Amino acid sequence: RKIIFEKQWFYLDNAIGHIYGTTFEVTSGGNLQPKQEMEETTTETKEAGTDNRNIVDDGKSQKLTHDDIKALKDKGIKGQEIVQQLIENSTTFRDKTEFAQDKYIKKKKKKYEAVITIVKPSTRILSTMYYAREPGKINHLRYDTLAQMLTLGNIRAGNKMIVMETCAGLVLGAVMERMGGYGSIIQMYPGGGPVRAATSCFGFPKLFFDNLHEFPLGKVGSLLSGTFSTETLPSEHEDGMLVEEGSNGLTDKKQTCLQETEEESATEASMEMNQTEKQETMDIHAEDGEFKENKEKENKENVREKQRKQRERRKKLLETAALLREKNADGLIVASKFHPTPLLLSLLEFVAPSRPFVVYCQYKEPLLECYTKLRERGGVINLKLSETWLRNYQVLPDRSHPKLTMSGGGGYLLSGITVVLDKGKSDSSNLEALKTEEPVSKRCKVQDVHC
Repeated sequence: RKIIFEKQWFYLDNAIGHIYGTTFEVTSGGNLQPKQEMEETTTETKEAGTDNRNIVDDGKSQKLTHDDIKALKDKGIKGQEIVQQLIENSTTFRDKTEFAQDKYIKKKKKKYEAVITIVKPSTRILSTMYYAREPGKINHLRYDTLAQMLTLGNIRAGNKMIVMETCAGLVLGAVMERMGGYGSIIQMYPGGGPVRAATSCFGFPKLFFDNLHEFPLGKVGSLLSGTFSTETLPSEHEDGMLVEEGSNGLTDKKQTCLQETEEESATEASMEMNQTEKQETMDIHAEDGEFKENKEKENKENVREKQRKQRERRKKLLETAALLREKNADGLIVASKFHPTPLLLSLLEFVAPSRPFVVYCQYKEPLLECYTKLRERGGVINLKLSETWLRNYQVLPDRSHPKLTMSGGGGYLLSGITVVLDKGKSDSSNLEALKTEEPVSKRCKVQDVHC
């Protein structure tokens, strides 16, 4: 199919079989050809000016017009030759400094040279791409913040992780890549099903998805209360009823079809006048019968396929529920558009003690509320609320400096470690502390004042 990327269209057929990192040139017709390595001639950049103060951008320095460049493209001239002609027809190119010349050439190459490099997908590339193009789809999760989430969550091979995210599957893909197909991941999802648009872009093998489980967020409460078994998908009895209804409907159709064929045979036996007309009607009725039988077979297959999918979904859901009931997850990652407090308080029940958890939110206030709730609840230590400050630098010979544009914010992270929570003792100790310690200290202060 036709791929449209950066105002270029091409077909990827010729790219199959080449290694990642190969650079291709888009030829006429949208076909890709591996680019030959050529030594860049630097003769035109030897002559350079000392500064750019006398150069005036009046739009008259380039002799080639837009129509001339379009005519060159129509003739099939390559982008490198077009760039060379632009340099030769520029009246101010020789007066520019060496740095300005390099910048000019790079800008024109990007515009006129159709060169594409195919790279292997990774978390760094995909997170950078999503943040630059569609940050709203990933809740404005910046790539350095995602890297900190993976580090603070101690993501490694062999873990049993719980991931709750609404970032188009980017966080899930990052966790899967870090784990390398070893261990298990339970994805909690809202709505009818999980969204894994970004996860599919990683190109993981089937082995990675064998240990990936999914569980609806709406059934977490019933799982914690112990009533999950009665609130699962439709039972086998209901499925059987569906199949019986479908089969009865199909048998009725078959009976009507048989009656029609019997009537047709009776009419054929009785009418022996026009042989040609009779043959035509026989062919038409035979085609109708075959069409009806094929349709009946398709309906029966669809019912069976639906039943099989429901059984598989129910089986996977019960397996995931059994994994969650063990309450021995090695970590929890939350990055969603929902308020983090109820999510975290409910999902922390499935995490084993002495395990890390990380919560991402685009705004600070929900995480502050979550921080205070966790302090009141207990069962967590080393709580930290952090924000990363990121600045990009241009690193070039004699031109290394911070870039003028930088990100306004990459969101906030709340991280901590779970510990064993003894609710009875913690409540009683808190009450004793309130009753004994505070009044004693107040009495002392009052006595000191009166003395």
